[in-house]
Amino acid sequence: MKQSTLKIANAQGHLLHAYLELPADQKPRYYAVFAHCFTCSSNFNAALHISHALTRHGFGVLRFDFTGLGNSEGDFADSHFSANIADLIAVHQYMEKHYAAPALLVGHSLGGAAVLAAAAQLGAVRAVATIGAPAHVDHVKQHFSTPGESTGTHEDEIKVDIGGRPFKINQAFLTELEKTDLLAIVKALRKPLLIFHAPFDKTVGIENAQELYHSAMHPKSFVSLDGADHLLSQKADSLYVGDVIGAWVKRYFDDPQETALDPAGEQLVGHLDLVEDHFTTFIQTQHHSIVADEPESVGGDNFGPSPYDLLSASLAACTAMTLKLYAQRKKWPLEEVYVYITHAKKHMEDMNAAAPTYLDHMTKKLHLIGDLSDEQKARLLEIAAKCPVHKTLSSEVIFESSLLEQA
Repeated sequence: MKQSTLKIANAQGHLLHAYLELPADQKPRYYAVFAHCFTCSSNFNAALHISHALTRHGFGVLRFDFTGLGNSEGDFADSHFSANIADLIAVHQYMEKHYAAPALLVGHSLGGAAVLAAAAQLGAVRAVATIGAPAHVDHVKQHFSTPGESTGTHEDEIKVDIGGRPFKINQAFLTELEKTDLLAIVKALRKPLLIFHAPFDKTVGIENAQELYHSAMHPKSFVSLDGADHLLSQKADSLYVGDVIGAWVKRYFDDPQETALDPAGEQLVGHLDLVEDHFTTFIQTQHHSIVADEPESVGGDNFGPSPYDLLSASLAACTAMTLKLYAQRKKWPLEEVYVYITHAKKHMEDMNAAAPTYLDHMTKKLHLIGDLSDEQKARLLEIAAKCPVHKTLSSEVIFESSLLEQA
């Protein structure tokens, strides 16, 4: 996963701080925008985990700080509800101009209300997901722990305490909250909607999800986050949300036409664009895609396993499959196989050899699960050395290389 930092100007000219994360192959099928919860930021743990999960489903995900929050410019007092919507639209337009129009909006808490309102104004948005969103945006007023007091500096500024943290808001903030009819917006949305809510959410009650679901037109879905809290404090809860969104939205998105590499009749092809991809190499078999890279310690981007990691992986996979077939044929109670592989270059002097040279050295360690006798385990260790890849690596290999003419 690659992350880039962006600065996006909103309608007021304030620069919004944003992160763009791409899937491992750096080729997102679609883009999504994540809107964080009220007074949170784009670096909030739930935002991070949901974004990471979505990248594993092939999304490029942009998460940003609303005006006056996190690392974005501006004052929080200016970050009223319509300003949040305007920020979302500015971010969407930036992505449309520089990458591709985001097709999915995801919002947490009041950010969920904001993405619902923004989606109504953005035709390119094809689906929306909310997490712990209120059904009425004036719901946020219930969490002002002290009554609003004038700051004494500006007549329209009000000082409030939200969750133990002092904030300044302006009168327009409260006025907008009172006049915004979110349920009417949801009813007119006519876009696939996925609603997440924790049954015992103490910040935004579960009845909010019921009202949103009742108001929305099909297709609509509801997922109960049993055992979760409003902020999705447990990592497993936010990862679950991201994975469910990634699976759910595929029903409403057509698979884009991908230009897969053509193995040209061979078993596989590897391709490296030295200008675009640094060391990241894309590998295509007839049915599967793999990404290989070098670790950052040697100048790579670490977007995939290294070439030697892939070599070790083929040995581990072949060994496990061979042991499975042998144990099944013998009707032995082998239940699981763990194969641990390490490749290294060892000096021959370290191996009690005279010649001052280096040899490839591979260690293979097996962990066998099952009610096996010592004799059966010993035999399986012998069989592990007979898997096809092991035999290939331990034998002399003849290479035949040639240049293909440019088409």
